[in-house]
Amino acid sequence: MRIGELATKAGVSVRALRYYEEQGLLGADRSPSGQRHYPDGAVDRVMLVQQLYAAGLSSRRILDLLPCVYTGHATPETLRLLAEERSRIDAQVAGLTATRDRLDAVIAAAEASVTDGCVHPATA
Repeated sequence: MRIGELATKAGVSVRALRYYEEQGLLGADRSPSGQRHYPDGAVDRVMLVQQLYAAGLSSRRILDLLPCVYTGHATPETLRLLAEERSRIDAQVAGLTATRDRLDAVIAAAEASVTDGCVHPATA
């Protein structure tokens, strides 16, 4: 598939795809006229890269981990990197959960002030 089609199917910009290619995260064959042609699995690969970026991994770290993702084989170093990233993400999840719980408390207090018909000074 061509770059525009991949961008549409994966929900990313053409610029992002070019960047992924520059970083070695995505490969494409070139036609004689220089147009990029991506394999069928490129959509899944782009979506995985997007998920890993969203989780805070750098392009370098993603590049280090992608072979393990696709082959299922890991070196001790790769296992260490995977465990390190998982621990970092676990800490993010814990922080987000604490923030959500705090917001739930604020929402409950605000709802209580509306329910009893007046706005309390502490919640106003």
